[in-house]
Formats: sequence, structure tokens, C-alpha cells
Amino acid sequence: MLRTTVPDTIRQRGLTAAEALSRLQADGPNELPRATERPVWRIAAEVVREPMLALLLVGGIAYLLLGSLAEALILLGFASFSIIVTVVQESRTEHVLEALRDLSAPRALVIRDGEHLRVAGREIVTGDMLVLEQGDRIAADAELSEAKELEVDESLLTGESLAVGKGAEMPTPDQVFAGTLVTRGSGIALVVATGPRSAIGRIGQSLASLDSEVPRLRRETVRIVRWCAIGGGAVALLVVLLFGLLRGGWIEAVLAGIAIGMSMLPEEFPVVLTVFLAMGAWRIGKVGVLTRRASAIDTLGSATVLCTDKTGTLTENRMALSAVWLPSGEACDVEPGSAIPGAFDGLIETAAMASAPDPTDPMDLALHRARAARPAIAVVQGALVHTYPLHPNLLAMANIWDEGGALRLAAKGAPEAIAGLCNLTPAALAAVNGAVEAMAVRGIRVLAVATGVPADRNWPETQRDYHYQLAGLVGLADPIRASVPAAVAECRAAGIRVVMITGDHAATARSIAAQAGIADGEVLTGADITSLSDAELATQVNSATVFARIMPDQKLRIVEAFKANGDIVAMTGDGVNDAPSIKAAHIGIAMGKRGTDVAREASAMVLLDDDFGSIVQSVRLGRRIYDNIRKAMAFIFAVHVPIAGLALLPLFFGLPILFGPIHIALLEMVIDPVCALVFEAEREERDIMERPPRDPDESLFSFSMIAWSVFQGGVAFALLGAVYWLKTLAGMPEAELRALMFFALIAQIVSLILVNRSFGASLVQAVARRNSALLYVLVAIAAVTALILYLPQAQALLKFGSISWGDMALAAGLGGALLLLLEGCKLVLRKAIANRVRSADR
Repeated sequence: MLRTTVPDTIRQRGLTAAEALSRLQADGPNELPRATERPVWRIAAEVVREPMLALLLVGGIAYLLLGSLAEALILLGFASFSIIVTVVQESRTEHVLEALRDLSAPRALVIRDGEHLRVAGREIVTGDMLVLEQGDRIAADAELSEAKELEVDESLLTGESLAVGKGAEMPTPDQVFAGTLVTRGSGIALVVATGPRSAIGRIGQSLASLDSEVPRLRRETVRIVRWCAIGGGAVALLVVLLFGLLRGGWIEAVLAGIAIGMSMLPEEFPVVLTVFLAMGAWRIGKVGVLTRRASAIDTLGSATVLCTDKTGTLTENRMALSAVWLPSGEACDVEPGSAIPGAFDGLIETAAMASAPDPTDPMDLALHRARAARPAIAVVQGALVHTYPLHPNLLAMANIWDEGGALRLAAKGAPEAIAGLCNLTPAALAAVNGAVEAMAVRGIRVLAVATGVPADRNWPETQRDYHYQLAGLVGLADPIRASVPAAVAECRAAGIRVVMITGDHAATARSIAAQAGIADGEVLTGADITSLSDAELATQVNSATVFARIMPDQKLRIVEAFKANGDIVAMTGDGVNDAPSIKAAHIGIAMGKRGTDVAREASAMVLLDDDFGSIVQSVRLGRRIYDNIRKAMAFIFAVHVPIAGLALLPLFFGLPILFGPIHIALLEMVIDPVCALVFEAEREERDIMERPPRDPDESLFSFSMIAWSVFQGGVAFALLGAVYWLKTLAGMPEAELRALMFFALIAQIVSLILVNRSFGASLVQAVARRNSALLYVLVAIAAVTALILYLPQAQALLKFGSISWGDMALAAGLGGALLLLLEGCKLVLRKAIANRVRSADR
């Protein structure tokens, strides 16, 4: 029993309700600081500052001032829709973790006004007397006033899965910490720190000094949008000047300039980014991963290093009997479903009897499960009459049982402690040490077990005053999650290097890494890292796959070292000690079931089911999302070439203007759903998990992608330009020519959609690959086309003339011709690339 100097009156009475309320108002609630939430108006303001959306709004207002109400409403409606989609998604991510804030501030039992009262954890204040019971999650940092056989699981704070004994007298008051779990015993503790002042809170504060990575996809998109805006604006201004100077009519010049600007400015980029990442978060959520920052999804698909914690991440944080050894030298490894010789029954029974009768500690649970699986010893005999808890000066615990009047002593603990109690001979001690070493190098936690017969019920003060006989050794292992080896193997196949970072002993860490299938490599310890400079560490991490005996600040150094080498780092974990490194990583992944608020708040993603295998699914989806973004961006570049070309062509040759702002806006209403829905829903490429992560330095808007897109658009414009020129020479009326070119352009857009659906060269895939969103869009395009053809009011608004079915067939034929030409070019390019690769291999 532990007692500190807390006065009995305080321990018995606790705070009054008035005192508790006063301290709550003074110190604030017992919860971790929440990230500052942005109001909706601020999110909307940030969205409007995106260059393309701002230009859309300005363009709509300009049309309104010019008196073109229909065009203004279309532009403003489109811009408003884009803003609403973005604001809704950003607001959702601001609140998405609220349902998970339940571990660091649980309900707690306190003594107030002399009565036991259960209150919300956020209402705990300094000076409260906490009543601790087995199974409780401790609500605040506190100094123990009383403790009986108290053991606490501090793995969320320290990373160590074994419970820590708190039941011994200490020179200074022993402490318990917020967020930790009482696995055995009971106690009373005086609260000394709450919320941000607790150990959890102090580590959480260190996150404020770390800057989260700005997703590279957003940086690249903003940059390309900015350059497109500058270029398109310059061309539009030039068109206004030339039109006004050469043709007169400045109002028409402004309209032509705005039309040119709209045709050249790919305003779909920010919409694509927002919708794809929002839908990506939804898709990843379906596989059990909550996306806290949707913009990090693309980064996950390019991860090159995955740093994972051991306890509760690779392992189940649940001990299991792994090996047994008898003093005779007989030993047995325990595998799931394997038979254990009956000679070990006595050892297993004694080990279980030395454990808590109603266990919550992982080791005790494992020993009870092992006993229950042995029919000969499964039934508990007798009653527990006396216990000796673990002491710092004697790392052993003992229980005394009354079995029908006969007393039986069962003890377990550290091998050296039990060996000392048994007074082993040098030969016997050497045998024990050899067996312990053999288990330890396999990453097994070893306990020695002893038995004895008390002379009477006059219990000695300590367990040293009994005569013991060594029963043997039991080895306990924290089992690997069943899904981990396959997940690690799939990561390796995808070019992702998995490394383990843990606070465990190097031998244990190496063993766990081998079981998980983590590639062989060097083992770096915390002591090694302390002796290395940042530059030296950056060199060493290239060959290391296991980091053992690591402190929280060293985890952060490891992540920074990988980043310094140019790696894209993902970091998983569930404990407070993981939080700084989780936030420093490019992609922080927290565990949802066991993770603390600090870890979840620091993370970009949360594994809701704590399944390591979900990471692989997230990588697969991240790569698919990135691929589909590339496809959409390539389509956007390609489709704007013929639109801009047909808008500029009449100006250069003094011909009537084909398309005004209303036509461009209508085309955009076709293009935008394609970008936002069709390409987002495209299925993954066949080799998506067989290729290495993309080069971290590779730009989304690479030269090859832009060149291929411009080539596609150039071929489309060449076909359209030829028809336009021939029909003009043939004297086709302006209104009919405008209608023909508009429908031909629609057919070309459909062909560009099909071409960009896949990186492969299969024409069958381009046409027949299943995509429900594409089907809906094609039906909508057909409906709009029919509406224009058969509704005179629509033709009048668009200034279209009636065209023959032969001309409609020509428009459709242009689309088919473009599809065949571009798919043929893809086939040629693919063969050329394959030949180049084969030549390089030689």
C-alpha cells in the first residue's frame, strides 16, 4: 500500500463543488487544445482568392455590367458552384475528427464534498481526488495518495506495452498520467495537471512549432494556373486591342477578348483538385481510413518510406504465450494450434496462478488464455487468500492460494529476481540464463515462474521469506497483426520502403521486423542516433530498417533525416510519443481505436480500424487518384487548344466570330462534369501497384504531359480548322457554320475524353471500359444536343442555323477520325518507349 502526504481530510472530502467550478473557470477544461477552426466566411474568402475562381467572378460581373444577363448568370452560377463545393469539403474536414475525441478526456470518478461522483473528464480540475479502478483510463496527471497492487499501461505515452507497477513506496510521490490505463489494482490520486499542462498536453504543444507540409499538387496547380492566367489575360488583352483598332466596335472587342480569355484559361484546374481530393477522401473512407486533410491524398500515392511504430501498429498490443522451458532443459515453442506436451501443464498453471485473477494486463491475459486452453488445468482450484505485488527492489509478484485447506504459493517475475528467490546453484543459474538469452534474441519477453508451500497463514512482510522452487520460464510475445506481413510485402512490391521505429530492445525489434517481413537492414539504436549529427543520420537511415530504443524527439529526427534525403515519408502510430513525427512527416497516419487526440490531431489520416493493411489500400487509391488527376489535367490542356484555336482563327483571317462567351460557357458546362465526374471515377491502371512511386521531383504538369496534350488538341484543331476553311470557301451561311463547328467540337471533346481515359493504347478500353459517370455524361450531351437541334429558342440564343443530317454526320465523323488517329499515335509511342527500355537494359 502506498500513502503520500496528502492530508486525510482532503483525501476523504475532496474539493467542494464551488471550488471545482472556480478552478474550472480559472484553468479551463481538461482537454487538449483544439486546432483553431476557420469560419465558413474565411474558407470562402480563401477559395475566392484562387486565381481562376477570382477571374470567373470578375468575368461574370463584367458581363453583368455589359448587360449580357444570361452569360453573366451562367458564369456566376458556375463560379458559385465551384466555391460551394470547395467550402463544403473544407468545412467538413475542419470537423471530421470530432467523433474521435473520446480517449484523452474520459469520464472519471472523483471525490467531491465527501462523495464519490462520476463527472466528464473535461470537468476534472487541479486538486481533484481521482478514484482509480481497474479498467479506468486516467483523466489527468496526478500524484498517488493510495495504491493497492496498482499497475498502469502507459503504452500510449511511452510506447512500451508492458504495464508499469505503481504499488510500491517511493522516495517521492509516484505519478500517473492522463490517457494511460489502469490494468490492475486500485488507488486514489491528487490531480496536479490537466489539459495542456499534462504530459500529453506538453507533447501536444511541441506540434505547434512544426510546419505542416504544403501538398505539392496544390503548389504545382497554383503555379500552372497563375501562368495560364497571365498568358490568357495577355492574349485576351491583345485581342481586345487588335479587334478594336482593326474592326472598330470596342464593346464587341471586349466580348471577343473575354471569350478568348475564357477559352484559354483552364479554370477547371481548381475544381478538379477540389472534387478529386474530396471524392478521394470518401473512397479511402470506405476502406476504413478517415482523411483529415484531403489534399494529402496525392502525397500518399507517392510515398517512398513508411515509418511505422511497433506497439499496437504492427503488433496487436496483446501478449501471447510463445515459449516454455523447464529446469530439466526441456523446451517447447508455442505456435497457434500446436500441441504442448503435458509436462508443461504445471508450469503454465503456476504462471496463471501468479497472475491477477481478473486480468486486464496483456501478460496476465496471455497466461490465463494458455491455461484455459489446457483441459487438465483449465478449472481454477481454490481461492486467492494473499498477494504480494511487484516492487521496484524485487521485480516479482506472488499469489497465495487456498486449495481445500492446502496453501500454494505461485510467483512470477524477472528471471534474475526469481532466480535469486530460488537460490539456484551456479550450474542451474547458467542454464536459466542461457534459456533466457535464447528467447530474448527472438524478441520474446521472458518471465521466470516459481512455486512454494507456505508454512502457515502468518504472512511474512515480503515474499523473500518463503522457500521457492523454480518451475520454469514462460516466453510471451506481442503477436504481429495477421494482415501485416501481406501488407508489408505489397508495400515492398510497390517500391515503398517500410521501416520500424520503436522503444523496444534491439533484439526484440529485429525479431518483430523479421516476422512482419520488413527487409533486412541495419538496426540503429537511440544511443547510436544520439552520437550522430543530422548529416550522418541522413546517411545512416539509407541502410537502416529498424530503429530501436528510440525516444520521441529521436523519432522526429529520423523522419527529418528521411526527408532530407528527398524521400516522401509516411509515419504511422497511435501514441502521444508518435505525434510530433506524425505531423512532421509528409503523411501522418494515426490509429483510430487506440490513438490519442494528440496523434489524431497531428495526422493527415486516421486508420479507423487500426488495420495496417488499410494503408496498402490507401496507397493504391492514392495512386489511382493521382493518375486520374493527371488524366483530367491532360484532357483540360488538350480540349482548350481547339476551343482557343476556333476562337482565334476568325480574327486572324478577318472572318466572322464563331463563338461568343455564351458558347464557351456552354462548352465549359460540358467539360467541367467530365473533369469532375468521369475522370474521377476511372478505374485504376493494371500496373498501379507494380510500378515504383513517382519521382518526388517529377512535376504533375511535366513537359511530356503538356506536349502530348497540346499535340492531341493540335490534331483536333487541325481537323476542325480544315472543315471550317472548306465550308467557308463553299459559302456556308455564318449561323449554320457556327452550329456545325459547335457540334463538331462537341464530338472532338468526346473523343478526347475516350483517348485520355487510360494511359494504355487499347481502343477497346477507350470505348468499352466501364464507367457509369461517363455514360451519364454522354446521355446528358446527347440530350443537350437534341434540345439545341429541336428547340428554336435555343438556336436563337446561340445564333445557330439549321444544319442537315449530312453535316451532323460530318461532325460525328470528325470525332471518330480524331479517336483513331490519337489511339494509333499512343500505340506508336508505347512501342517506342518499350524499345528504348529494352535498349537501356542491354
